[in-house]
Amino acid sequence: MIVQVVVKNDTAEWAQLDEEKVEMMMRLAFDVYGTLVDPMGMSDLLQQDAGDDAGAVAALWREKQLEFSFRKGLMRVYEDFGVCTRQALRFAMATYKLPLSSEREDELMTAYLSLPAFDDSLPALKALKGQYPLFAFSNGSYPALEKVLGHNHLLEQFEGLVSVDDLKSFKPDPAVYAYARRKTGAWDEPLCLVSSNAWDVIGARAAGLLAVWVRRDSEKVFEDWGIEPSAVIGSLSELPETLANL
Repeated sequence: MIVQVVVKNDTAEWAQLDEEKVEMMMRLAFDVYGTLVDPMGMSDLLQQDAGDDAGAVAALWREKQLEFSFRKGLMRVYEDFGVCTRQALRFAMATYKLPLSSEREDELMTAYLSLPAFDDSLPALKALKGQYPLFAFSNGSYPALEKVLGHNHLLEQFEGLVSVDDLKSFKPDPAVYAYARRKTGAWDEPLCLVSSNAWDVIGARAAGLLAVWVRRDSEKVFEDWGIEPSAVIGSLSELPETLANL
């Protein structure tokens, strides 16, 4: 039986799969930034700009990138995640009173497309491939996702990509999670988000998805909203066993 398994950029891709197996199979949607690739990887490159403050600048850059996307989503003045990232970079550099030429800004933005993957990302995806349909689900645009995932040899592990750019909104808008369910073919079957971002996990759970929180930092505290993750892991290497027990 030929079944539709993913739509990317509104283009249907088809695969020869057993219909009954597909119907019963849980889909996995992996967040990208902070879960598979490390935004703090920019710290090394920022050393030449910020010296000892490079880590703090990178952290503020990431914080404002998310804040700007949240605000644009609420305001309904959508600009893609790359725009949020560039504006957040300018804010972080200005906060630390660091010069930022247009050439250097472009250089840093290009480098962002080559963020390093966490060490556990590729082995975990390889272990799960063939057991579950795997999708990357991100606030990033398709071109950015293809570059950063391709750079780290992660792209070929996925059956498809799901970008909020199709919907012109951002996670944690509940409409985005509903869209991910449709795009991954998870109608009556479960869709499980895998994310290191607590706000993403809460958003997914509130929208009715399963969600595994990857607690990469043992000091991180999950927000007490009365909404709990489906499971908590410290590394993606724990994911196969965890999923088997969901």
